[in-house]
Amino acid sequence: MKRILAAGLVLAGLTAPLAAQDVKELNFGFISTESSANLAKSFEPLLKDMEKAIGVPVKPFFVGDYAGVIEGMRFKKVDVAWYGNKSAMEAVDRANGEVFVKTAKPDGSSGYYSLIVTNADRSDINTLKDVLDCSKGYNFGNGDPNSTSGFLVPGYYVFALNNVDPQKCYKRVVTGNHEGNLLAVANKQVDFATNNTENMTRLQQTRPAEAAKIKEVWRSPMIAGDPIVWRKDLPADLKAKIYTFFMTYGRNGTPEEIERARAVLAKTSDGWGPFLASSDAQLIPIRQLELFKAKVKAQNNDKLSADEKAAEVKKIDAQLADLDAQQKKLPAM
Repeated sequence: MKRILAAGLVLAGLTAPLAAQDVKELNFGFISTESSANLAKSFEPLLKDMEKAIGVPVKPFFVGDYAGVIEGMRFKKVDVAWYGNKSAMEAVDRANGEVFVKTAKPDGSSGYYSLIVTNADRSDINTLKDVLDCSKGYNFGNGDPNSTSGFLVPGYYVFALNNVDPQKCYKRVVTGNHEGNLLAVANKQVDFATNNTENMTRLQQTRPAEAAKIKEVWRSPMIAGDPIVWRKDLPADLKAKIYTFFMTYGRNGTPEEIERARAVLAKTSDGWGPFLASSDAQLIPIRQLELFKAKVKAQNNDKLSADEKAAEVKKIDAQLADLDAQQKKLPAM
């Protein structure tokens, strides 16, 4: 009888929600900004401290591209993940994710910049105008399609606003992670590539000789710090433990504990400070960028009639107005 009743409750969706003690292991996903070996070395101390704090084993989850981490969260193979803003947006929209904190620098600031970089020896590539010269037959290193700084931001500010299609402009377009694109530039395998200030700092720390061969050509407006995202359906008491860990790490404890935690953070990724509270609201500017890019594309689409263009632009403008209204309701940062 008890088994029949339990089965009935499961079918009816009336069983009690999972509690922290029901979760035997937590999988932490990492976007593939560089090799999994380098990511594992960088993040292992932080994950070990997280494991001790929440009382659940924390295992790293690595895949070859950003989409794999998003899909991992969608199918509950990833519980918490470090994303860029665009991939976090995809995780929120498609994988039941939710932003709860973001990364910050040791001085408490939060944010970074997208870059276009080239080899330091190149005398012919010094400005954005040089990058946009389609007559040279350049080879271009683009970022992962789910990357904020490697794809979305330069896709809008560099290419969409200048009505340039990289696939038509350049002799060859290759896609790579941030580390791979930097090394391709350093070794003159591509003429220029997208990247960001975080990974440039990281390369300066890990491979200074290669970093010295790279120069910056273009820099974007500031991008919000990287979001940490959890699955919404994690047990509430486990989420409370996770949130407490992130918000107190490097802030609370004895002076020795704080010093040690900050030393761990300083060696994580490009060098972090204590985390900052955040929410899905930090993704509003990314959503606006996506819509701005779509609007520019529609306006320049010769296959659409004037009426079709007007209708598409009107629809996008309505979505932008809604996001703007949401942004104005938020407290000042």
